[in-house]
Amino acid sequence: MDKLQRSVYILLFFILAFAGLYIGREFLIPVALAAILSMLFIRLCNWFESRHISRGLASLFCIMIFASSIALILFLLSWQLSSLLENMDAMKHRVTTIIEEMKGWVDDSIGVSKKTQENIIEQQAEGGGTAGGGMAAGFASTVLDILINTVLVLVYMYLFLFYRTHIKKFILKLVPKTEKSEADEVVHKSGKVAQQYLSGLGAMIAILWVMYGIGFSLVGVESAIFFAVLCGLLEIIPFVGNLTGTSITILAVMAQGGNTKMILSVIGIYFVVQFIQTYILEPLIVGEQVNINPLFTIMAIVFGELIWGIPGMILAIPLLGIVKIICDNVPELQPYGFLIGTEKEKRNKTGIIDKIKSYL
Repeated sequence: MDKLQRSVYILLFFILAFAGLYIGREFLIPVALAAILSMLFIRLCNWFESRHISRGLASLFCIMIFASSIALILFLLSWQLSSLLENMDAMKHRVTTIIEEMKGWVDDSIGVSKKTQENIIEQQAEGGGTAGGGMAAGFASTVLDILINTVLVLVYMYLFLFYRTHIKKFILKLVPKTEKSEADEVVHKSGKVAQQYLSGLGAMIAILWVMYGIGFSLVGVESAIFFAVLCGLLEIIPFVGNLTGTSITILAVMAQGGNTKMILSVIGIYFVVQFIQTYILEPLIVGEQVNINPLFTIMAIVFGELIWGIPGMILAIPLLGIVKIICDNVPELQPYGFLIGTEKEKRNKTGIIDKIKSYL
């Protein structure tokens, strides 16, 4: 009976926790993003402080570096997007041609005449026309929310870096004195796993930019840098991001009038880059910092999207990695840590990749 009651309490706790995460998502998303990103800059902040720079200035320098990096990425995207918009008329003509060809195919294959298809499209346009003002207002509201949340994330990041020692002391005060050393180790490992995962992911994205940029340029994709940066950035969403970026690139190539050879070349570049990423970059750069099995990785991404949308998909893996560390260090939760993690056979690390990883 006690075991059944305990299981019910655990299930109730998870239900309440998930409900709280969903209800408080507008407040929790910026806080969680800032907390994870601030872990990435702890080492850099410590380096600044070792050079006799005050913690306030060191934290401010880290935020400025982060903001400058984001601004540089946005500049590259806008720069390439402006050149892409110059060819918008030709792309519109190409899209119109494709739509007409699709109408002809539907007429020949399904038997729905072009006139009927146009009537259906007009009815849909009339139904959506009344909501045009609402859509514009919704878009403006979304942009404003993004700007506000961006400012909040930067402010939270600064405060997390500035008060990180105070926060750590607070966490240690929550546990008995006999368990302070274990709690300190858990806090250290949690920060380290998020830091190593994010830094490795950032390095891998930079390499993907180079590979996609070279590949798209060689096959003649217009605004190749834009699509290379886009495909690399979408890599922050595991499993879904790389496929989405490549799909957008293929659609753009079709709109630009690219032939079948160019489309197949883009698909070939995708598979080559994915092969290099899976078998070389991830083992070498990202490694096994977040030791979670694929089943719970996918489940965490899906669940993160359900409660927090795209930010939830981005935060799913580092947060689950932190949860696993906590489970591994709490005896009552160790079975759950075992369930989330992977079982790997012990082997001698004599491979080339292992030697390079050890050197790095």
